[in-house]
Amino acid sequence: MVSVTYEEQRARLGTYFDRTAVEAWSRLTTDAPVGRIRATVRAGRDQMRQKLLSWLPEDLSGQRVLDAGCGTGAFAVEAARRGASVVGIDLSPTLIELARNRLPADLGTGSVEFRVGDMLSPDDRRFDHTVAMDSLIHYRTVDCVRALAGLAARTDDRVLFTFAPRTKLLSVMHAVGRLFPRGDRAPAIEPVGEVRLHREIGEQLGAVTPHRTERVTSGFYVSQAMELRCG
Repeated sequence: MVSVTYEEQRARLGTYFDRTAVEAWSRLTTDAPVGRIRATVRAGRDQMRQKLLSWLPEDLSGQRVLDAGCGTGAFAVEAARRGASVVGIDLSPTLIELARNRLPADLGTGSVEFRVGDMLSPDDRRFDHTVAMDSLIHYRTVDCVRALAGLAARTDDRVLFTFAPRTKLLSVMHAVGRLFPRGDRAPAIEPVGEVRLHREIGEQLGAVTPHRTERVTSGFYVSQAMELRCG
């Protein structure tokens, strides 16, 4: 179902987040001091996390949530505090270890399970809600939609995800990023056109329909949330 392009990019992301950027990512996801640019990214991610949480029920008791591309687990923890049973999955063993170490002791036993792996790996478990916050922004539109199809197939209520909207700022940042030596680059963010994204979701995901969308912009952080209804 998923193209070779997705698999190649997945491998690059796994290497980047598990080796190259792990220290920076660890600091970014805490209150540790960071530079001005990363501070805007941190603030933007905090805003986006709260936006996605606001689209979920306040009471998630008895419901299952998949945090696809969970990183260090901040979203998973917030969902668990609402009563959800959460599975957080990420490609990076180092980030998963950080997530496990940061899991608050006051959360109930078994409320959060962190796993290393591909968010699209076959699994017979189903979820009420799936969240993919900034975990699809490095994929082309075609691969992003195929990934959404895989996530939606295991989800009964809604899929919340973010994508990098095709704006002038992101296009410039994308072009400048390609000027750096390959060994120094983060995997490129792939700007996605919203009109095309809507069209391909309609063509490929059948009964799954976009419900609402909203953008968060904070300095160097530009990301757009979308809700898909599966029921």
